[in-house]
Amino acid sequence: MSFFAILCALLIEQVRPLAHHNPVYGSVLAWTRWTSRNFDAGKPHHGWVAWGLAVLVPTVLALGVHWLLVLTLGLPFAVLWSIAVLYVTLGFRQFSHHFTGIRDALDEGDEPLARSLLAHWQHVDAADLPRSEIVRHVIEHSVIAAHRHVFGVLAWFSILAAAGLGPAGAVFYRMSEFVSRYWAHKNGASVQPSSVWVQHAADRAWAVIDWLPARITALGFAVVGSFEEAIDCWRNDARRFPNENDGVILAATSGAVNVRLGGGTLSPVPLTDPLSRAQAGDPLVGGPDLDSGSTPGREPEPAHLRSVVGLVWRSVVMWMVLLALLTLARLLG
Repeated sequence: MSFFAILCALLIEQVRPLAHHNPVYGSVLAWTRWTSRNFDAGKPHHGWVAWGLAVLVPTVLALGVHWLLVLTLGLPFAVLWSIAVLYVTLGFRQFSHHFTGIRDALDEGDEPLARSLLAHWQHVDAADLPRSEIVRHVIEHSVIAAHRHVFGVLAWFSILAAAGLGPAGAVFYRMSEFVSRYWAHKNGASVQPSSVWVQHAADRAWAVIDWLPARITALGFAVVGSFEEAIDCWRNDARRFPNENDGVILAATSGAVNVRLGGGTLSPVPLTDPLSRAQAGDPLVGGPDLDSGSTPGREPEPAHLRSVVGLVWRSVVMWMVLLALLTLARLLG
């Protein structure tokens, strides 16, 4: 039933995207903040305690509701619960408005607006970016966002759902990603910053949790793009990026569409308290941490944005077809 849950969630999200100001994200933010405030005491083991509570409690709650529905009301209601959970954890519309706005601005030749939208999205100083660098950063951040909002969620949901754990995988993946990014941003907050041990625990856990989904995403891009170039770039250029998992995805994207990615980073603008910023409409965004090196490929241009959109959607279709075939084989078996 995983295929039907994913398909319904994606269709609903396209028709009626989840609003930024919603009680689910508000609850997630409040829970994450409460765990760090009460369990982050500055000791190494406190970091893992805070991470475990922040991530595992919502995961177990999602799993408990799933099993309760299966045992009391039946499988159809459990599928509805999976659709509801996927609706708030999975989807392009949670970040695609940033991409669309910048792409439209570039198509109209309004580079100042494109720089402003990129700066607002990633909270960086983009005032002096040339056109090609605007496109490069948009591609990089959009691809990573697509991975974290769609492909990574699909991977963890499908694996754990096949083991009878319902939507627990989707919650586990999204919460792991969120707390890692939230606590890193909270380090710059003026009130009660996160300790280094909480950040260390969240970063280590996230690196392990995202290892397999990142390679699944990269493989999908290679299959639906230029396979040989994507694999070659994956093998030779992924290490150009400090974040190993993001580097695999970006290198595969670079080879799949023949575009140069990687290079200088943008300077972040001063951050206010991350909870206030998230509640203002930016709850679950984040981008790759990039090095000064770059991959081979053509200079980024607006046409590459359309190529990346096609790459992502072809990959979604490929994985959905694969899930459909596996579901059919299971039903017939």
